[in-house]
Amino acid sequence: MRLSLLLLLLLLLPGPPPAPGMEDAAFPHLGESSQPPPRACPLRCSCPRADTVDCNGLDLQVFPDNITRAAQHLSLQNNQLQELPYNELSRLSSLRTLNLHNNLISSEALGGPPVSAPLPPSCGSGCQPSDGDLPAYLWGEARAQLSNAGLPPDAFHGSEAVVILSLSSNRLSYVPPSLPPSLERLHLQNNLISKVPRGALSRQIHLRELYLQHNQLTDSGLDATTFSKLHHLEYLDLSHNRLASVPAGLPRTLAVLHLGRNRIRGVEAARLRGARGLRYLLLQHNQLGATGLPAGALRPLRGLHTLHLYGNGLDRVPLALPRRLRALVLPHNHVTTLGARDLAGTPGLAELNLAYNRLVSARVHRRAFRPLRALRSLDLAGNLLTRLPGGLPGGLHTLRLQRNQLRALEPEPLAGLDQLRELSLAHNRLRVGDIGPGTWHELQALQVLDLGHNELSFVPPDLPEALEELHLQGNRISHVGPEAFLSTPRLRALFLRANRLHMTSIAPDAFLGLLHLSVVDTAGNPEQVLVRLPPTTPRQPWAGSPRARRSPAV
Repeated sequence: MRLSLLLLLLLLLPGPPPAPGMEDAAFPHLGESSQPPPRACPLRCSCPRADTVDCNGLDLQVFPDNITRAAQHLSLQNNQLQELPYNELSRLSSLRTLNLHNNLISSEALGGPPVSAPLPPSCGSGCQPSDGDLPAYLWGEARAQLSNAGLPPDAFHGSEAVVILSLSSNRLSYVPPSLPPSLERLHLQNNLISKVPRGALSRQIHLRELYLQHNQLTDSGLDATTFSKLHHLEYLDLSHNRLASVPAGLPRTLAVLHLGRNRIRGVEAARLRGARGLRYLLLQHNQLGATGLPAGALRPLRGLHTLHLYGNGLDRVPLALPRRLRALVLPHNHVTTLGARDLAGTPGLAELNLAYNRLVSARVHRRAFRPLRALRSLDLAGNLLTRLPGGLPGGLHTLRLQRNQLRALEPEPLAGLDQLRELSLAHNRLRVGDIGPGTWHELQALQVLDLGHNELSFVPPDLPEALEELHLQGNRISHVGPEAFLSTPRLRALFLRANRLHMTSIAPDAFLGLLHLSVVDTAGNPEQVLVRLPPTTPRQPWAGSPRARRSPAV
């Protein structure tokens, strides 16, 4: 009897409420007869889950109250907060994610411990979001208008489990000291950083990605030890700074080094010997000129896959490049000549981009491309070529020659290109009479041919049978005869806009047999053109140019 009374009293006495979401599990019968009490949520905010509070874009001027202690994800971005109450933040012992992007928080407002309060024990597992449907921007975005004064030396004391930290788009003038040693990704882009103090990154031995682009770094702001302790670093972005040389002390684990948009005038092999694992080197829009990349400067990078050098004022292809290089990107330079051996040292190239240089046909050796047996994409657009280069590798898939000064096409340079799928010859000076017989004969795999903006007066005959997309816009075509497309039964898209076509310029049976044709673009001609498409069963949709417009069919 006493035991029964004791149990009854225990049931009647008030006790701690069950954990959110556990009411039905602990007391199944309650789920049938009553609803759980509503969760506490700050005024005007939304709380889609028990652990999430979203106060985004409410023009809040005061830190919201009534935030549940169970909150793990708090979004306060796009408000007008000017200060962060340390007591309120410290009360949120379960907080794992805090987003303060786009507020009015200044360093003066952070007189007490700012967002730098120690993260709670719940971060012991690494502070990764628990739900896959959480917006990506919520993780690691504790961004406000912070200066270094708002980040005291002990700012991150107790935050030993943080793996991602974003301090981008603030007003930091140097890399803060005492960053969490557990960091794997650090965002410091879009600041005013001109210096990385000695030892500032010495403890971040787990760091894999470091973003320092769009700052004010100079050579004097770095030293040989700045990156040398980062034994797991794989990605380093130093683009859009004021560096005059490649940084020293790069770790051998580095796979991607982005140095674009600096003021680099020279590359020394000694600076790269430590980064032997580098796969991608981006040096675009620097000031290398004719002498800034001497022969062999990149030889220590034996595993280099991709090299970007566009916009550097180079007057020739750099010599003695890494032999295993697969992609060489050199547009918008001053290259005028290609010798027989200039590319022989990189036989594994699959992509070569020499667009918008100053190449002339007389200075491109007939054997310049012959060593490149693995080449799949060749871009020679925007040069001064008057004829097709010879000795092109038979494995080419894409050849771009638009915006040159080509006046004639002969079969010989295209012979053996039986794997070519895309050929662009737009914006040249080609006439049908200057296209030699048999020019297209060996292009058995060609699917896309761009002859737009030339001087063609009619559709070139004997086009490749595999052709699916034909660009003839911007020419002088005034008539399309009944035999124009007899050799191209697989044609899906035809572009004839901005020619000299009239209402009856296209023969009624010009498209007879083109069962796959789904786009005919004849806009921009003197008169609206009537297009009679052949009956099909049923027509297959073609995912072609979004600019294409189908002409009215009769």
